[in-house]
Amino acid sequence: MTTASRTPGRISRRGQGGPTAYDFRRPIKLSREHVRTLQIAFETYARSCGTLLTTRLRAVSNVSLISIEQLNYDEYVASLANPTIIAVVSLDPLPGTALLEIAQSAVMTAIDHMLGGPGGAQPERPLTDVEMPLLRGLIERMLGELRYGFESMVDLSPKLKEIEYNAQFLRAHAPGDAVVVASLETKIGAEECISTICLPFNMILPVLSKTETIVLSAAEREERDTSLRNLTAGLSAAPIDVAVRFQPIRMRTDDIVDLRPGDVVPLGHPTSRPLDVTVNEIVFAHAVPGNQGARLACLVVPSPQESSPKESGRR
Repeated sequence: MTTASRTPGRISRRGQGGPTAYDFRRPIKLSREHVRTLQIAFETYARSCGTLLTTRLRAVSNVSLISIEQLNYDEYVASLANPTIIAVVSLDPLPGTALLEIAQSAVMTAIDHMLGGPGGAQPERPLTDVEMPLLRGLIERMLGELRYGFESMVDLSPKLKEIEYNAQFLRAHAPGDAVVVASLETKIGAEECISTICLPFNMILPVLSKTETIVLSAAEREERDTSLRNLTAGLSAAPIDVAVRFQPIRMRTDDIVDLRPGDVVPLGHPTSRPLDVTVNEIVFAHAVPGNQGARLACLVVPSPQESSPKESGRR
C-alpha cells in the first residue's frame, strides 16, 4: 500500500492540542453550524464518489471525509506534495475558482485500472496524451458527484478548466486569501492517499449564510433552550432608566446662563398632547402626568397617531 506524502506541517497541525493562535489576517471564522453543513455536503459527495470510482475503475474504492479546515491559500499550497494533480474548477453560479487535488500515485493507479491493468506501484511522470483525456473524463464525473453533494445548498454547474502538476506555479488566489479545505481519504484498490478540495472562503460563505438547515442533537437543543431561557430571564430582570419628558423647547445660550432659582420657563407643551416615555432617548410609549398618593406618576395612554383615526371616526 502506497500513501501519498504530505508535508510535516500539515500532519503536525492536525495532531496539535491545546489553544490555537489567533490569526488577525482571517478574523472571520466558520461557525459550528457552517462546518456541520459543509460536513453533510462533503460526506454525501464522498459516498457517491466512492461508488463512482468503484464502478468506473472496476476496483473496490472508498472515499471518506477526514476534516474541514479554514486556512490561508499559501498554507494550503505549502501542505501539498510535489508533483501532484490539481484540477482547476469553476463552480457556476458561484464566483471564483475551486481546486480538486489528488495524489499523482492515485491518479496513475486509476488510469491503470481504466486501461485494464491491475494497479500496484506506478511511475512518477507526467501524463501522456492518451492518459490525459482519461483523467479529464474521470474528474468531470467526480465533479458531477460534487454537484449532487451540494444540491441542497446551491445548484452548482462544475466545469473543469485545466489540470496542473505543481501548486507553486498555480496562482488561483492571493497568498493571504482565506480558503476552506476538505481533506478526504481516497482508496483505489490497494492505493491510498489524501485528496483535497479547496473552496475560496468568499465563495462558500454567502451560500452557508443562506442555509437554514441546522441539525442539532437532543443535548444541543436542550442546551440551546436552557441558554435562551437564562438569557431571557436575565434581560427581563435587568434594570433600565425610564424617563417621562415634555416636548423640548429652544432657548438662547445667554437665557440659559441667566437662569436663577425661581425663574419660570414656559415649556410650550400642549395640554392635549401626552408626554413622551423614553429609554435611552428612544420614545416607546406616551403617558399623561398624575400622582399615586404622595408620589408622582404617569398613566400610559395610546399614542396620538393611534388615537387620531378613532377620533376622526367619531366625528
